[in-house]
Amino acid sequence: MGLEIQKVEKSVGREVYLKDIALSLAPGSRNIILGHTLAGKTSLLRIIAGLDKPTQGRILLGGKDVTGVTVRKRSVAMVYQQFINYPSLTVYQNIASPLKLARIAPSEIDRRVRRTAEMLHIDNLLDRLPAELSGGQQQRTAIARALVKESQLLLLDEPLVNLDYKLREELRVELQQIFEQRSAIVVYTTTEPAEALMLGGNIVIMDEGRILQTGPTYEVYRHPATTRVAEIFSDPPINFISARVRQKQARLSEIIRMPLAGHINDLPEGDYTFGVRCNHLRLNATSAADLEIRAVVELSELNGSETFIHVKYGDQKMVVQENGVHQFKIGTPISVYVNPCHFFVYDPKGHLAASPEQACYA
Repeated sequence: MGLEIQKVEKSVGREVYLKDIALSLAPGSRNIILGHTLAGKTSLLRIIAGLDKPTQGRILLGGKDVTGVTVRKRSVAMVYQQFINYPSLTVYQNIASPLKLARIAPSEIDRRVRRTAEMLHIDNLLDRLPAELSGGQQQRTAIARALVKESQLLLLDEPLVNLDYKLREELRVELQQIFEQRSAIVVYTTTEPAEALMLGGNIVIMDEGRILQTGPTYEVYRHPATTRVAEIFSDPPINFISARVRQKQARLSEIIRMPLAGHINDLPEGDYTFGVRCNHLRLNATSAADLEIRAVVELSELNGSETFIHVKYGDQKMVVQENGVHQFKIGTPISVYVNPCHFFVYDPKGHLAASPEQACYA
């Protein structure tokens, strides 16, 4: 059974939370909603679940209008950011609770609970209370309680955001495997582009209560339709450089000029914004085609095994993502290199004019 979201809007007073939301989610599909905080992701999930009613628009499940149907009468399960478990019940009892409410036979409850607990590697914790669990174990319990219902809709609202890095990585891998084994429509919200890419499936880019772009996750990543989509689907945000195309040359400054070639060979003359993700900027040239951009260091930020180097080039700022530990004093002159094959090109209205070819991602 597919899910249809038809022109859904949500407002409270003058505050608009959702505007003209239209989506069609196929049965068994994995759908990632990516957007910054306050983009409208949770508001949309709550309306899909039946926890809130839209100001206007309809929700259809399997062709049936369920817009006014309460969450208790919908085939839906939801996992929240917080570890929401019943503190006085054991892990087993927590997982079993929705099945008992549905009056499922005890033998079937036991089978489902133990199978789901084993899937999430908490089968050895079934007799414990939530207070005796770690944060990761508590969230696994909450996820198990949602999965055990075998609902048509499985909604997850940033379920890993409160876990540490190692636990997030483990659960992301496990959730991918779990999603592949289920026929439910999965809708998963996140603020993290890397998480969206890892989970795959289809993506919905949201911003300020609106949908900006939808499609297969990797295709949207490779072809962000607007500068705003490119910003949201890059972490750190994509770097933008003002450029002017004249006489088959792209002028990135009075000094930096490059001949049009490859995917930008046919750009008409005019003003453009060139975009390049921070992982495609380098401190050393790797090919004869690389452009050199002379900049000044504003900040050197260590992040585990990577360094984010914030630089200023003329009146524009950029971030370079480099493997390893690199320390620079503020104000240090630095050369940054980029292969032109990695440039996205946007017209003056911010719409995509050219995107890198597949070979650039190899």
